[in-house]
Amino acid sequence: MRRLIIENAHVATVSGAEYPGGHIVVEGDRITAVGPGPAPGTGAGEAERIDGTGCLATPGLVNSHHHLYQWASQGMAVDGTLFEWLTTLYKPWSKMDAEVVAGAATAGLGWLAKSGCTTSTDHHYLFPKGRGDLFAAEIEAAREIGVRFHPCRGSMDRGESQGGLPPDEVVEDIDTILAETEAAIDRHHDPSPGSMLRVAVAPCSPFSVTRDLLVESARLARDKGVRLHTHLAETLDEEEHTREQFGMTPTEYMDSIGWLGPDVWLAHCVHLHDTDVKRLAETRTGTAHCPSSNARLGAGIARVAHLLEAGAAVGLGVDGAASAELVPLAGELRQAIYMQRARYGPTALNARQALEIATLGGARCLGREDEIGSLAPGMLADVALWRVDGFREAVDDPVVALAFGPVPPLERLLVGGRTVVDGDTLVTVPQDEAGRRGARAHRRLMRLAEEVLR
Repeated sequence: MRRLIIENAHVATVSGAEYPGGHIVVEGDRITAVGPGPAPGTGAGEAERIDGTGCLATPGLVNSHHHLYQWASQGMAVDGTLFEWLTTLYKPWSKMDAEVVAGAATAGLGWLAKSGCTTSTDHHYLFPKGRGDLFAAEIEAAREIGVRFHPCRGSMDRGESQGGLPPDEVVEDIDTILAETEAAIDRHHDPSPGSMLRVAVAPCSPFSVTRDLLVESARLARDKGVRLHTHLAETLDEEEHTREQFGMTPTEYMDSIGWLGPDVWLAHCVHLHDTDVKRLAETRTGTAHCPSSNARLGAGIARVAHLLEAGAAVGLGVDGAASAELVPLAGELRQAIYMQRARYGPTALNARQALEIATLGGARCLGREDEIGSLAPGMLADVALWRVDGFREAVDDPVVALAFGPVPPLERLLVGGRTVVDGDTLVTVPQDEAGRRGARAHRRLMRLAEEVLR
């Protein structure tokens, strides 16, 4: 069995204890020991030893909301609101194919791994007809990069002719959506312990799907024992839309149709009322906080401090690369801290709270807090080892150095004990090749969409 020992690192377990000059022992895909000082005797057999001097060891980061295909459409509608941005980008997205998705997902997941991400979700909700198996393309990219993956089979069935935002040509009918979603679960979902691949059901948003689709999607997910995900309360435009269409706030609407609960996590939740915050906490509904994307689109600042105070689960996400260009997941720790403090004051969010959101909080959103998100014996060996020496040694607290400063170099990233990043370089796929695949995906999408972009 493969054995690996990290020693002399500052170990931040997230679940409570921290160990300056501590150790982590990994056997196979699990952590077997964490504690202060040198590693104890590790039994027979050789082990790879990593000297963590000058490093901070944390759980691998969990990206709780993303749109990988958007890597191919970065830099567009840069001054638009969410609705303006969407109506511009629906056009090129309607032309994407599996080749575009494969390249975009490879680059996007490689970039996430380089910023300490060991588990990522993805919310893919556009499936143009005759363009290949887009869902399988991103799953294969995740397998190649080597990250733990929670793809969400998204959907839209409410186009402009039904009062929705997306054009009719990019939506699917409800029967197709439910059949394809069930097939994706049956084909790909792995509920076993240590799973590298779990599927969720994810209608896009209240302004792009019908009530029937939301209700039937929830029924399907619960019958299959998988989780539910969607966007919610991202902008004031969305609240105006749902009040006009349904006579309720977005949160009230989702609550009325059974879409809150411990098997649900929601992206953004920027515009929440006090009653919404309380209800999300009461129902143990998770929230994926995406500070850079919300800022880029001028959507606002989510009430993360209030959600945490109420006891709600909050994870961190980068959102799609087209609304948060080249944002590293580790960089969102600082964004989250600064945004909360800018709005609520200097004690609204601290470094360790931000690290917990980025790790254990995301694991809670995905229902995997018993396996990922903290460093403890029995947990999966998803570990990030950050270099906080050199210039960063001027900051005595290594967790503050990670959370408040620029993203540190990543000395090693382990996913289930397997090295994905070594010496700040992606090693599962050649790093430059991953970047080139993303660039080719962008060029291909622009060629395919040339006519609709004129």
